[in-house]
Amino acid sequence: MREWLIGLGIAVAVMVLSWLVLILLARRLPEGTAKELARFLPACITTVGRLRSNPDVPRRAKLAVGFAGLWVLSPIDLIPEFLPVIGPLDDAVVVALAFRYAARRIPRDILLDAWPGDRRIIERLIGPARSTTVP
Repeated sequence: MREWLIGLGIAVAVMVLSWLVLILLARRLPEGTAKELARFLPACITTVGRLRSNPDVPRRAKLAVGFAGLWVLSPIDLIPEFLPVIGPLDDAVVVALAFRYAARRIPRDILLDAWPGDRRIIERLIGPARSTTVP
């Protein structure tokens, strides 16, 4: 049991360290794609929290974004976080799929307002606005 707790502690420490590196990179990087990538996952977690607390978001959309948030925070990944560049890739894919699912079920304004980062990023992620008029 003690070995298991030590392993869990190490996994949590690695996860927290990777988040601190992302935060540091987000503050120090020059404007551009690398800075957008460093800000992406923390912005996703903020968005998940905002959507889960919004009463206008349907239950299924809350479950999808909640699952994505837990996936990002989980130390267990398909691709280990310590691998450069591709480490956070599985997290980004799961979050992208969850946000696209939620974007089809909630008003676009709610999702865009929940996003704390650059609006262009979430708009690229969820795709163009669908026309609501029927010909």
